[in-house]
Amino acid sequence: MLSRTAAHAYWMARYMERAENAARMLNIMHHMSLLPKSAREGVREWNAPLNITGTLSEFCARYPEVNATNVLHFMTFDRENPGSIFESVFRARENARSIREKITSEMWESLNATWLDMKKAREEHKSDREYGPFFEWVKERSHLFRGVTHGTILRDDTFLFLRLGTFVERADSTARILDVKYHILLPSPQDVGGAVDYYQWVALLRSVSAFESYRKVYRDVIAPIRVAEMLVLKEDMPRSLHACLDEILEILTAINGPAGTEARRKAGELHARLHFGQIREIFAQGLHEYLTDFLKRITSLAQEIQARYFIAVDRRTVSEGDQPEDGLLQSPAISGASPLREGGGQS
Repeated sequence: MLSRTAAHAYWMARYMERAENAARMLNIMHHMSLLPKSAREGVREWNAPLNITGTLSEFCARYPEVNATNVLHFMTFDRENPGSIFESVFRARENARSIREKITSEMWESLNATWLDMKKAREEHKSDREYGPFFEWVKERSHLFRGVTHGTILRDDTFLFLRLGTFVERADSTARILDVKYHILLPSPQDVGGAVDYYQWVALLRSVSAFESYRKVYRDVIAPIRVAEMLVLKEDMPRSLHACLDEILEILTAINGPAGTEARRKAGELHARLHFGQIREIFAQGLHEYLTDFLKRITSLAQEIQARYFIAVDRRTVSEGDQPEDGLLQSPAISGASPLREGGGQS
């Protein structure tokens, strides 16, 4: 399989997963913004998604203040933000267009229709109230694309790299979503265990489609240590870090080849930490510190995958100089594509 083709498949899946996870994160923020709070608390909450994605400085350079309207637009429809939902779908489509012969017609039609509807939604968007239904639509389109992919594509190397991109991105996003609640949105002492705290934990669980699963497993009040256990260590929870590393290690083993030895070693090491980890030990270390370390390790793994499996020209997208210390994967250029925007401009 050509490394350029593998890169397109990998990044197409990552961008679609990134769009879905951004919609999940913004939906929880949008719902929490409806709760009564002081102006200072409101600013702190809307700083959270910017901190999660590492785009706070970029946002502040272009927008006058941190508020719901500005942050929602920046992270949803802003074409100058490479991590926005709009740009993620655009880049997923461009990668798909470059490998039309390697994916099924149903996959292309699903993704292209999503892009066309996305442009229409951006043009017709008028109010913050419209974001809730829009985020649900993004999630549905991502689910549709993933379902079409699993139902139509040949189980070859293209399929393996598609899955690899999905789970690398999902692991990164789950860690960030959990960290923002526990560390950045941690309520004041008088609110711990109160209605606001409970609502935030429920919103977090719903943002990763885990609320019903939590109730089924624990059958008790929502406790932070149990939420963390479910999203970090539960291997049967589809969006947990453990489940993502199960998939990543399995895929890298299936791809095999001498070039991927170091990637498999890093994946195996990270998987072992999750497989044999205990939540009380993680909390004793500090959940924020644990998640920060995880983000650095998953970024290092992603860099290794990029460097060993994809073409040399794409390695610049994950060079050490492009990675901030918190382990954030910056939105890279479209891997191997001709990233022409409408009107001929460069992305």
